[in-house]
Amino acid sequence: MFKKFLNFIIFTITAILFWFLNLKYSNVDLTKISYSFSAIALSYLVFKLLLEGAVSKKIKDSHARYSFRKTTQLLFIIISFVIILRIWILNPQALLVAYGLLAAGIAIALQDVFKNFAGALVILLTNIYHVGDRIEINSQFGDVIDIGLFYTTLLELREWVDGDQTTGRIIILPNGAVLSNSLHNYTKDHSFIWDEITLPITYNSNWQSAIEIIKKIVKKETLPIVKKAEKEISHLEEKYFVSKRNIESDIFITPTDNWITLNIRYVTDVRERRILKNKLSTLILEELQKHKDISIASQTYTITTTSKK
Repeated sequence: MFKKFLNFIIFTITAILFWFLNLKYSNVDLTKISYSFSAIALSYLVFKLLLEGAVSKKIKDSHARYSFRKTTQLLFIIISFVIILRIWILNPQALLVAYGLLAAGIAIALQDVFKNFAGALVILLTNIYHVGDRIEINSQFGDVIDIGLFYTTLLELREWVDGDQTTGRIIILPNGAVLSNSLHNYTKDHSFIWDEITLPITYNSNWQSAIEIIKKIVKKETLPIVKKAEKEISHLEEKYFVSKRNIESDIFITPTDNWITLNIRYVTDVRERRILKNKLSTLILEELQKHKDISIASQTYTITTTSKK
C-alpha cells in the first residue's frame, strides 16, 4: 500500500512540476504533459488506491480478489490511455481512428477475459450446471464447488482413482470452455446413471441358474434407486422428449471362444456408483461360490515344451 501511495505522489508532483514549467516557459507541450500526468494520477487514485486498495480487502475469496485486482489494473491502463489520447490528439478524425485501434487492441488482448465472462453469463442464465453438479467438460471431470465470473472450480474425480471418487485436486476451469466444448452433466434433472458388471462363466456351468441368482441379488439391492429413478424419468418426460426406458436391472449374454460373458446392467445413484458396484460384486461372488455347478471363467494358457536329445 505504501508503494502505491508513493507512486501516486510521484505522478502528482510530476504533474505540478510541468505545470510550473509551463507557467515560466508557456509551452503547449508542457501543458499537455502536465495534463497527462494529472490524468494518470487521478486514474491511479481511483482504480489502484480506492478500488484495488480498499474494495479488494473486503473480498475473502483469493481467486476472486486476484481477478478483481487484474481488472482494476486493466481499467487504470485503459482509462489513462484514453484520456492521454484525448489530450494529445485534437483532430476528431484522428482521435476516432486512435480510439478504434485502441478498442481493437483491447479486444485482442482481453479476448479470453471476455470469453470467460460470456461463459459465466451462459452458465448462470441457462443453468447448464450449478454448484453441486457432477460434470465433465474438456476431459475434466469433477464436482462443481464454485462458479465465479471467469472460472468454475471443480473437485477433481477419476484420473488415477477409479470409480468416480475424488483425487483431492482442485481444477480451475475457464468459463469460456462451455462455449466451445461439449458438456456432460451427470446430475442435471436426475440423479441416476446406468452401470454394468461383466462376469465370465464357463460353458460347463449352469449359466441359466447363475442368471437367476444374479437377477435376484441385483433386483433386491437396486429396488430403492429404481423407484426413485422411475419418478425422475416421469419428470424428464415432462421437460424433454424421452422415450420409455426399462429401469429394471437386466442381464445380457455374449458367447465367446472361451466363456459366456454375463453383462449385468443396473441403475445406480451417480455418487454411489462404486459403492453399489462393490456391494453387488461381493454378494454375487459369495452366492455363486455356494453352487458347485457354477464356475467363473478365467484366461488359461497351455504351454508345450520339447526337450532336445
